[in-house]
Amino acid sequence: MLSINPVFVRPGEATEFDKFVMPDGPSLPETAYQIVHDEAILDGNARLNLATFVSTWMDDEARKLYLEAADKNMIDKDEYPATAAIEDRCWRILADLWNVPDANDTIGTSTIGSSEACMLGGLAMKRLWRERRKAEGKSTENPNMVMSAAVQVVWEKFCNYWDIEPRYVPITPEHMVLDGHELEKYVDENTIGVVAILGQTYTGAYEPVEQIAKKLDEIQQNTGVDVRIHVDGASGAMVAPFCQPDLEWDFRIDRVNSINTSGHKYGLVYPGVGWVVWRNTAVLPESIIFHVSYLGGDMPTLALNFSRPGAQVLLQYYQFLRLGREGYREVQQNSIDVATYLSSEIERMAPFELVSRGDTIPVFAWVLKSDHTDNWTLYDLADRLRMKGWLVPAYPLADDLSDVVLQRIVVKAGLSRDLATALLADIKGEVAYLDSLTSPLPDRVAGRGQFHH
Repeated sequence: MLSINPVFVRPGEATEFDKFVMPDGPSLPETAYQIVHDEAILDGNARLNLATFVSTWMDDEARKLYLEAADKNMIDKDEYPATAAIEDRCWRILADLWNVPDANDTIGTSTIGSSEACMLGGLAMKRLWRERRKAEGKSTENPNMVMSAAVQVVWEKFCNYWDIEPRYVPITPEHMVLDGHELEKYVDENTIGVVAILGQTYTGAYEPVEQIAKKLDEIQQNTGVDVRIHVDGASGAMVAPFCQPDLEWDFRIDRVNSINTSGHKYGLVYPGVGWVVWRNTAVLPESIIFHVSYLGGDMPTLALNFSRPGAQVLLQYYQFLRLGREGYREVQQNSIDVATYLSSEIERMAPFELVSRGDTIPVFAWVLKSDHTDNWTLYDLADRLRMKGWLVPAYPLADDLSDVVLQRIVVKAGLSRDLATALLADIKGEVAYLDSLTSPLPDRVAGRGQFHH
């Protein structure tokens, strides 16, 4: 009888499973599918999630390839030699894209995402520093790493997990990014490296890697302390080569030891895949490399995770072949064009002041002018937009400017000009509603703050 009953009157659909105890017996696959499917549709629409940097759209051929490769484990290089070879090609393509000095003397790897890639880049710097200190007969206690106070949380995790003192350079309205200003106050002989962010999470702004490197040159000249840079290019390392090709931020700068990016952000791949590349083998200590043999040869491997999906690596190679340099430039430039269109229209609205414009990576942010209203905050606008299906987050800036609340939009492939126009109409409508209020909404968190460039 179960086989002919409509799905919604079957046991499990007509009744309810315990949420935290495994059922005693099996269910029909259609029933299990329907229950999971129906719960998942309560999530937001990923295409309307303007908070996430992660790719939310790929074409039909990519989705087909994804399903075909869903069972591949990236760690099994001996069992899946073709996938291992494609992984090798991908990071070498990135090394070339990032102007590595010698294509025959470099090393890289895929990761589960940028966070693991950052961890590996930081760990290499720590080991390199420790080995140098030991060779000099000096203490290896109290290593530190220097970064902006506006770094992504992965760097806080890295310092916590590997017992490194984080030295945060404060952000100010005059220095919204790490730009070398007063860097000498933070760098010393125990500094394992400086992190430069190409595409800050809060605002999308690029940190000027070349300027930071020049300041480190001055510091070395004055003190003898030689400190290298890791570029966290989670987003920007897959935008700048195509849309700002003359910007020098990569291995063209001698102090850049390593670069990471997210394949699943502006690499245009579904989550999760990241990449990290070192300028040469000398800056990646052998002590963090493991060796496996495959196809009768040696395959160096380095990772924090063990088993992880291989499908996304194949998807990355698919995108490299599918788009090429010109295709990536067109896709990323279109996203920048949509971002700057949105930011210019939002700037015209009376309540808002832009913090960034979306002309670096296609990410921009704005604040609510302090003299506009006392009746609502950006948190209220975010709530109103969520009712329309849009996820447009509001959040405080980093500690040094935590009284300033931003609202941010991340534009990705899939946010068309047409959808952007619909978003603007909803923002204008909700602002008009909020401005019509005659008394303040509950003041959960101050949603405004003075901000001046």
